[in-house]
Amino acid sequence: MGQVYKQVLKFKERHPFTIGWRLKRNSSIVERHLNPDEKPLYSFVAQKNDSPFNIFESAVITLTNKRILIGRDRVVVGYFLNSITPDMFNDLKISSGIIWGKIYIDTIKEFVTLSNISKDALTEIESEISSYMMKEKQKYAIINRHEDH
Repeated sequence: MGQVYKQVLKFKERHPFTIGWRLKRNSSIVERHLNPDEKPLYSFVAQKNDSPFNIFESAVITLTNKRILIGRDRVVVGYFLNSITPDMFNDLKISSGIIWGKIYIDTIKEFVTLSNISKDALTEIESEISSYMMKEKQKYAIINRHEDH
């Protein structure tokens, strides 16, 4: 059992109302794409879509020490993987409903919507992603300042 899968199972224990299927298969997509020097810091599950009624696009989202990875195994053949590096990250927005909430990740290239997340998990996810991205964005600012001189 990989580290990403263990993190996802712990997340589901804490937030059982989050809708997610095929956790082991989706986790394996992320684990397959981890670089040798990359460590998973935090993982959760969500639907990668904007519809509360579409529960068939489960994804595992992992925050590593280098980037955010979003892995989805296809039902028939193949898989999808999104990679969001700190320099591509623009903003994070949270939307909470009665039972579930959504997380919107705005990047330079795309707008990612993660839905059907247990309402009580939203604060935890926002804290993990925001604190990591703020720290990493500061590193990019320092590197860019040194390159300008």
